[in-house]
Amino acid sequence: MWTVTTFVLIPGAGGAAWYWSRVVPLLRAAGHQALAVDLPGDDERAGLPEYACLVARAIDAAAPADDVVIVGQSLGGFTAARVAAERPVRALVFVNAMIPAPGESAGQWWVDVGQEQAARAAAEQGGYSPEFDEESWFLHDVDPLVVAEGEPHQRPEAGIAFESTWDVDGWPDAPIHVVAGRDDRLFPLALQQRVARDRVGVEPVVLPGGHLMALSRPVELANHLLSL
Repeated sequence: MWTVTTFVLIPGAGGAAWYWSRVVPLLRAAGHQALAVDLPGDDERAGLPEYACLVARAIDAAAPADDVVIVGQSLGGFTAARVAAERPVRALVFVNAMIPAPGESAGQWWVDVGQEQAARAAAEQGGYSPEFDEESWFLHDVDPLVVAEGEPHQRPEAGIAFESTWDVDGWPDAPIHVVAGRDDRLFPLALQQRVARDRVGVEPVVLPGGHLMALSRPVELANHLLSL
């Protein structure tokens, strides 16, 4: 029997729900609920536990307890993993995400997985600057009109989120899926594949698009989420 699923979409650093603005209509058009949760990324009093609480409240207000697919992008992977470990969900999906290890902080993650070395190696191989800048690492495949639309929604991520640890024992009793952008320059594909295999025993599904896949390739991403 066909059922309505609620996709709960968690943004990355900055916490702007707008990031999912091109995916939400596609999921709804397919007959499902889609909820992008706005998080107070620039609030120095709100870390990952507070983010998870806000997501849980949004779910309670909008969806049946057992018919939720949690989707976390980038830093949102830490929040998504925490929410999924604390309540029943249909599935947990990481999209170009920071997949945590128990006891690890979001700040430690970068060193633990070797992000800097992987990103520099990918830059040298790909022929773009190994020095980080938003244009070449984040926005290289996003339509400039979309970039301009998103500017009012951008905010910095407060340091407290990177100090918060994923203090949850084990993974949820639900399927875990990993989506990796073929063209992600912040978290290169080889890095995501290694982390997914090592930490959750999952082979990532590779889709076209960079780190901001929901903006550059919303149709491909939405179709994959619907296929789950």
